[in-house]
Amino acid sequence: MDRRNFVKASVAAIAATQLGALDAVARKKQKDKAPKEEVRLSGADWSCEHAEALPGDLKVRFLGTGAAGWKSPTSGHRRNSSILIDGKILIDFTLSAQDMVPEGCHPEIIFYTHSHVDHFQPIEALKVGVKKVYLSHSIMTMAAKAFGKAAAETGLPFPELIPLRYGQSVIEEGIRFTAMPANHSTGDLQEEAQIYLIEKNFNDEGIAGVRVVYATDTAGIMGRAGRMAGIDSHVKTGIGVTGLIMEATMNNDEDFRIFNHSSTKTVGRTASMLLATGRLHLPEGQPVYLTHMAKSLQPSQEEMDATLPYPLRAAYDGLEVVFKSV
Repeated sequence: MDRRNFVKASVAAIAATQLGALDAVARKKQKDKAPKEEVRLSGADWSCEHAEALPGDLKVRFLGTGAAGWKSPTSGHRRNSSILIDGKILIDFTLSAQDMVPEGCHPEIIFYTHSHVDHFQPIEALKVGVKKVYLSHSIMTMAAKAFGKAAAETGLPFPELIPLRYGQSVIEEGIRFTAMPANHSTGDLQEEAQIYLIEKNFNDEGIAGVRVVYATDTAGIMGRAGRMAGIDSHVKTGIGVTGLIMEATMNNDEDFRIFNHSSTKTVGRTASMLLATGRLHLPEGQPVYLTHMAKSLQPSQEEMDATLPYPLRAAYDGLEVVFKSV
């Protein structure tokens, strides 16, 4: 081959190599842009549901999973949101959830998130057996009047009222509850709504094997709450949490309720970030649970079961979940 043809061949070879490399880069970029296949699991895949609880595990029964607006039993009806923990302790309780309390169960302790009527009903709390009430210090005067009236109407004893401030922890029945700030307002602008960190099964160093955040009603998880729970950006390494129950009043963020409530997308982003940064340690077979779903803003249970991506799962009334100790 003469010099001229050799140079032409070399240039062509180099060009082909460069084009091939550029094509490979283009294919990679296109692949990266392509939507990734979403993982979806059915209720049968979650081994934590209706499971046997070991002594160190935390058992949660969803007495209700609906937001305000569910007025009467209909197809797919959801009661007002509340949970029963280890068959002994309530977080919130209203008339609509009475039929979800197991027969013979009379919880004597309740923790309130805030004073909205779909969470706070003193008469129903006394009727179910409550004798000790934890709630925000900011509503103590109101609560004392409300429970005084409830006690007079029912003839039941006035319960012990215990105020909580943000960051304050108490232990009941071997379970530690820490009150954390919620991003939620009521008619009383001085009220400090609360979400809770729930911990159980402590080792010799005081670290809990179960650390579940129960977050309703709240628009996302506030920075102070994230710091208290050990999941905010200032925690480079650490314990994190082992479970998350979070409200999803809305199905999307294009709603004015975003100032006071979370959406399915909010919960999804929160869970994804916590998993990616090693702050959420889900035991195998345990999803992130959605609760406080509005009738007009969320699809049916069947649709949510069919469309929610991993690790989200819509809770339903009467569902029992065992949060395993890790």
